[in-house]
Amino acid sequence: MENISVLSNREEGQINSPPGYRFHPRDEELLTYFLYKKTNIAEFSAKEIAEVDIQKFEPWDLPWEAKMGDDEWYFFCLRNRKYQNGFRTNRATEAGYWKSTGRDGEILREKSLIGKKKTLVFYMGRPPTGAKTNWVMHEYRLGGNLSVHNSPTPAENEWVICRVFETISRGKRTHISDIKRLDGSSPVPPSPPVVPDYLPETNGP
Repeated sequence: MENISVLSNREEGQINSPPGYRFHPRDEELLTYFLYKKTNIAEFSAKEIAEVDIQKFEPWDLPWEAKMGDDEWYFFCLRNRKYQNGFRTNRATEAGYWKSTGRDGEILREKSLIGKKKTLVFYMGRPPTGAKTNWVMHEYRLGGNLSVHNSPTPAENEWVICRVFETISRGKRTHISDIKRLDGSSPVPPSPPVVPDYLPETNGP
């Protein structure tokens, strides 16, 4: 299926990366530095990662909700349960739905399980006749030694990190400068660059 152009009604809030700075954390860093702290420290916030409700946005609108990113965008999200007493997650939007592919990947630190990564693809329409698009999401959640169930004060809802991107030919990712609105106009004008106060740490929580 051809790439879907962006229809955006928001033109504020995005922070473009300053020259030379790229936010490309490893899977382990996303879990140990960002997600673990988000889950266990009430006042923790990250300049690089915005909080959104994934189900309230179509994937082509999400880049404009992110704080920064050129060809991939990161978000803190609360997993939205499909059933009140169940474990299945609601992944539907107004235009379509996210469908998981394959088994969840395990993320290890020093040979110990610390979390899992689920890969999902966005489909237009409703199952089972949805049309596959080029939008992909990696959903990271804590597990093993870092599981929220091992926390002394487990959260009622589980935080996850979602990494969203769109692929083009030969597996390459769409750069934000190539994303256009449906009316053919240019992307959102860049905001003044913000230099981060820190770089991701790798020594765990």
